[in-house]
Amino acid sequence: MGDADRYLLLVDIIQSVRWSDDGRGVRIIDQRELPARYIERDLRTLDQLCDAIRTLAVRGAPAIGIAGAMGLVVILSQEQHENRDGLLARAGELARSIAATRPTAVNLAWALDRMRRHASVVDGDIQDVLDALRSEATAILDEDREMCRCIGEHGARLIHDGNRIITHCNAGALATAGIGTALAAIYVAAEQGKRVSVYADETRPLLQGSRLTAWELARAGIPATVIVDSAAASLMRSAAVDLCIVGADRIAANGDVANKVGSYALAVAARHHGIPFYVAAPTTTFDPDTPTGADIVVEQRAAGEVASHFDDSNGAALVSVHNPAFDITPAHLITAIVSDQGIHEPPYDFSTMVPRSWPK
Repeated sequence: MGDADRYLLLVDIIQSVRWSDDGRGVRIIDQRELPARYIERDLRTLDQLCDAIRTLAVRGAPAIGIAGAMGLVVILSQEQHENRDGLLARAGELARSIAATRPTAVNLAWALDRMRRHASVVDGDIQDVLDALRSEATAILDEDREMCRCIGEHGARLIHDGNRIITHCNAGALATAGIGTALAAIYVAAEQGKRVSVYADETRPLLQGSRLTAWELARAGIPATVIVDSAAASLMRSAAVDLCIVGADRIAANGDVANKVGSYALAVAARHHGIPFYVAAPTTTFDPDTPTGADIVVEQRAAGEVASHFDDSNGAALVSVHNPAFDITPAHLITAIVSDQGIHEPPYDFSTMVPRSWPK
């Protein structure tokens, strides 16, 4: 078995979100447990779904969009509806509750809105609408897999043999239904026979880099080294880095990018050291209705995610905590943005960007 075959086998078996075996639940890999334990869970209620998204059991902009769409079907299918109008009204209530769990990642709101719009144009009775919604959620899942592969193909063109790459957070198979976004480019480059190695930012405070990205890369046989976030700039200064590539949770019309907090600092360091900084995301992450990054609502996470590391004996637990989940990287710091539609170079204008329509 060659390295490319090994890569394909290892990456393809990661399914972060899919239907449960009985079709009545959303099956996820509980990413809170990785890398110590690999546990899959079936989400069957609104509380389970919202808790899983909010607490990052399922995470990554594409993956939570898919989980939201599938979860909407699961919950609606369990309930009794008086008539078709009642079903549609309930779908709207559920969609608002689910979307509120992660306000920054546009994929979640996009997927739920797509489901509601599809339900509104379906002819037939309640069961016809439910069947159509299940098919639409499956289509969103399948389309994301296709988009990930396309992102990988386009992104691999930016990676050369022997490149040393820094990535931040986790933008791999665990964050999508396919092979990832930022990591997709790395996986496809390796599949093409390019020798690559990756520095994975630890990604404070929840360690998505050291827990998830490192786990993925090790399974795929990609050489990986975990670094603390603050070590990235000094690595760049020592000429140990050739490029940076990260994912995105929302891309504004002007090319400003919301991604895991720490991405902006990485982009600033990369610009100072003359290192390309790339962003990879599906077109479902582009938000043409948001003009700039200043218009993006940045989710604030619980103080306990940071304060849990404090030692009460030094009084640190008494201070306040600022814990944004994301930061905004301005477009002028981004060398190029890779989507399933190609490589986009500045000046950026995504005011008319729409997801590609994939055959069902």
